[in-house]
Amino acid sequence: MSGPDTAISSHAFIGEGVELGAGVSVGPGAVILGPTVIEDGVWIGAGALIGAPPEMSNLRQNPAWTGELAHAGVRICSGAVIREGAVIHQGSYRATTVGARSWVLNRAYLAHDVLLGADSTVSAGVSVGGHCAIGDRVNIGMNAVVHQRRIIADGAMIGMGTPVTRDVPPFSKVYGTPPRITGINAVGLERAGFSADVLDALLLAYRGNDQLVSGAIPEALEPLAAPVAWWRSHGALVPSAVADRISL
Repeated sequence: MSGPDTAISSHAFIGEGVELGAGVSVGPGAVILGPTVIEDGVWIGAGALIGAPPEMSNLRQNPAWTGELAHAGVRICSGAVIREGAVIHQGSYRATTVGARSWVLNRAYLAHDVLLGADSTVSAGVSVGGHCAIGDRVNIGMNAVVHQRRIIADGAMIGMGTPVTRDVPPFSKVYGTPPRITGINAVGLERAGFSADVLDALLLAYRGNDQLVSGAIPEALEPLAAPVAWWRSHGALVPSAVADRISL
C-alpha cells in the first residue's frame, strides 16, 4: 500500500505487507519486504535491502518475497534517509526501527531488533549487532562496529572504525581500540539546547568516572534528566572505560 506523491522506481521490489506513506522515494534495485512500515517523506536509495528475516538460526528464514510474512517487522520513521546498499533486517520480537530524520548511510547494516533514535547518523560501512538500542542525536563514524545488545545513549559520538564492545553514556565521545570515553560532545549538547553549565558539569562527572549509571543526578545535570533516564532504563549497563585524559 502506498501513499500519495510517492516516487518508486520501476526497478525496485516492494513486497506484500509493506506500507508506504506519502512522499516516499525508493531507488532502483531496492528491495523492501514485509511486514514493514515506511512513514512519510522517507528516502531509500538504490540497492537498499529492507525487511529480510533476522539472522538467527532458531528462526525460519521465510521467503517474504512470495507473500509469506513473518517476524516482528521494520519501521522507518518520517523523514529518514536510507542510502545505497544499506541493509536493515526484521525484528524478532520488536520492530527494527529507524527514528525520524535519521540517516543510515551506504553499506551500513542494522541487525534484528535494533532501535535507532531520531536525528541520528549511522555512517557508511557501520555494522550494528542485534538488540542494540541507540538514542537520539547519536553519530556513529564510518566503519565502526557495535556489538550486539549494546546501548548508545543520546548525543554520543563514536569514532571511525571503533569496536563498540561496551555501553556508551549520554553525550560522550568514544573512540580507539580498545575504545575509551575521550571527551564530551560539546557541539551536540549546544545543538540540543543545553547550556555551557551543563557541559561543564557533564565533563566533570566523566572525569570523575561517574557515568550516570545510578544514584542521584547532580543538580547541575538536571536538564539531562530525560536522556539519563533513558540510559538507565536499559538495566545492567557496562559503560565504556574512561581515558586518562578527557576533554571537550
